[in-house]
Amino acid sequence: MKKISISDIFLAFLYSGLILLGGGYIILPILQTELVEKRKWITDEELADYYAVSQSLPGLIAINISIIVGYKLRGKRGAIAGVCGITFFAFWAIVMLASIIANYTSNRYVEGAFWGIEIAVVILIISAIREMWGKAIKDKGSLILFFIALGIMLATNISPAYIIISSILTGILWKLTERSKGKC
Repeated sequence: MKKISISDIFLAFLYSGLILLGGGYIILPILQTELVEKRKWITDEELADYYAVSQSLPGLIAINISIIVGYKLRGKRGAIAGVCGITFFAFWAIVMLASIIANYTSNRYVEGAFWGIEIAVVILIISAIREMWGKAIKDKGSLILFFIALGIMLATNISPAYIIISSILTGILWKLTERSKGKC
């Protein structure tokens, strides 16, 4: 692969940050299009792995992914370029809109706009789930682990962080067991 410039990393994440509405679940289809399909910098599997790791780390998922991908492509400078790109528009939008929104939150048009944005975010989350499902659920073991983790999360008040850590440890043990049996 040819060496990717720092400015190209910045611009790719700048564009992704520009069209990013909502939280970390929304970023997956955007980055899949920009980094996997369009630029071919990473694979679908790598993006799914980076996404999973980013959810397990403290901080915002979009920023975590930009750090991981930027670092993979160009080390520390690539990570910094990714973070600067993904946060550029969000930072300035927050700075410019914070005082305006505070004064107009009871306005029916602003309320309507937020309602519409919330619906769009739900649709993007469903799209991200559909995208991740085929990459994450690869065999009976991952399907069983998914339903166990989902059941525990829905039936208890256990923190999702503990469920994520337990799932990571279960995945490691599962693969070590498969490897020792010669299946992997």
